Amino acid sequence: MFKSKILSSVLVAPLFAGVLASDDAAAKGNNHQGPDFRFALVGDVPYAAGDVAKFDAVIDDINEAGVKFVAHVGDIKGGSDRCSDELITERFEQYEQFDAPFVYTPGDNEWTDCHREAAGQYNPIERLDFVRNLFFPHPGKTTGGKRMRVRTQAQHPAYREYVENVLFVRKRVVFSTIHIVGSNNGLRPWSGIGEDPENPIAERLEEVAEREAASIAWLRRTFREAHRRHAKGVLLFIHANPRFELPQGDPNRAGFDAFLAELVDLTVAFDRPVVVAHGDSHYFRIDKPLMAPTVDGPMRRLADVTRVETFGSADVHWVEVTVDPRTDNVFHFEPRIVDSNKFERP
Repeated sequence: MFKSKILSSVLVAPLFAGVLASDDAAAKGNNHQGPDFRFALVGDVPYAAGDVAKFDAVIDDINEAGVKFVAHVGDIKGGSDRCSDELITERFEQYEQFDAPFVYTPGDNEWTDCHREAAGQYNPIERLDFVRNLFFPHPGKTTGGKRMRVRTQAQHPAYREYVENVLFVRKRVVFSTIHIVGSNNGLRPWSGIGEDPENPIAERLEEVAEREAASIAWLRRTFREAHRRHAKGVLLFIHANPRFELPQGDPNRAGFDAFLAELVDLTVAFDRPVVVAHGDSHYFRIDKPLMAPTVDGPMRRLADVTRVETFGSADVHWVEVTVDPRTDNVFHFEPRIVDSNKFERP
């Protein structure tokens, strides 16, 4: 099933070409002047009730900064908060206060982990359907104060449900959201609704397998577009910390092995800067964690891959990303600390 879906994505590449060709032209009409631009990166916020007002302050700060778009890398609530329609809708409505286009990739807290007793013991697949319908009401366009046209994987007949996987091009840089979540990318059992690890629920296994196949197909699609455009760089938005530090085959990295292996091959062939932007572990950092084999055998760091992880609850701040294709690194990161959200000290 994996091979047939991935192959079909390869065969329809010409279907996408004409649509994305006009993205940079559309950007010029959306105040994208000059060779560089900035966007905001957030994730894992808001969680507890106390985060809501703090995140309002983040929204105000980002709106004042005048960024071109806002990217949220998932987890819109705490893992122990109920996955109710009301709470998820409240979060969506708060994000709609951004002036700029709002780009979002789901996290595990809003669907994968909703089987937990504290989260309400929901069926995660039903919660994913709700999130998709709410956050992606017009596939091919973002939400937010301004709408931005994007290419969605749902336009491919084999991947109609994956409205959340989107791709867009700005200033010869390719941006892509890929639905990869925590809880080992969904491999952890739905214990809250009675799943026994010895007798896994078929519905969960099927969802993980199909989403992984879609993710790999979309990752390949992203790099094909980058080659076609002679892009200066690629930036991938995912939710999960994919456990770069663990060796391939480690059970705690099993849900990310296929993605990371494909990322290595595609980055080596691309030979230009690639950024993986994610959340999940609530720790702001910028590093180069991806290891890859070399011709003489040992594993070495893949210099072209940079990881940026945004802040997460209880640190309610944001990261400003400047994209400048004239520079060697293309991507430049600055933590933006919201003064009112700092913790009081004794």
